[in-house]
Amino acid sequence: MAGHSQFKNIMHRKGRQDAARSKLFSKLAKEITVAAKMGMPDPDMNPRLRLAVQNAKAQSMPKDNIERAIKKASGGEGENYEEIRYEGYGPGGVAVIVEALTDNRNRTAGAVRACFTKQGGALGETNSVAFMFDRVGEIVYTAEAGDAEKVLEAAIEAGAEDVQSDDSGHVILCAFEDLGEVSKALEESLGEAESVNAVWKPKTMTEVDEDKAGTLMKLIGALEDDDDVQNVYANFEVSEDVLERLTAA
Repeated sequence: MAGHSQFKNIMHRKGRQDAARSKLFSKLAKEITVAAKMGMPDPDMNPRLRLAVQNAKAQSMPKDNIERAIKKASGGEGENYEEIRYEGYGPGGVAVIVEALTDNRNRTAGAVRACFTKQGGALGETNSVAFMFDRVGEIVYTAEAGDAEKVLEAAIEAGAEDVQSDDSGHVILCAFEDLGEVSKALEESLGEAESVNAVWKPKTMTEVDEDKAGTLMKLIGALEDDDDVQNVYANFEVSEDVLERLTAA
């Protein structure tokens, strides 16, 4: 199981998402505002905004919050956010990519660098680890969407490239540039997805022991707690027994 997915699984079991719901809504609203500013304020005419709104709805973000975030962009209110990608190495030589939306580059760079340093990692230059990942579209459905065969058939018809199914749900991967079209086709056949995102998928994985994995959890957790950080990706994997111990900790 990929490191990013494992981390999300652990945090979900520990109730982290519920505890940080207001922070999550804030990050979702920021993405909606940025997407609306970059294109039309109508989700039907703006693929990025459509995906941002879809993800917000999947996280049960109130309709009023979504509309307010869109109006904030069309009304010219609020800060002008800049998209920045940071790259570096965590404990054990694990490659880490951090995506941020910020109105202050110096503040965000300092905070991200501090997270890496505190957990024994090192922030690198742009493209220092990106070559170790593929930029792809990721569409996630819960198990209720259907069995593996049904989802596979829908994914093939929609033009997806890969499907990973287990008891917890389905992860559908497609080319980055096809994400909007594929997600729209899947919505017609399977209903609304749990999430739709452009992600960094590791080409190769770095296996880490329990100590390194625990430190990586702290690094990723600290990064995701930062208000400017939108997403964090890492190319590590841990064994199932280590995963169970981390989950129970």
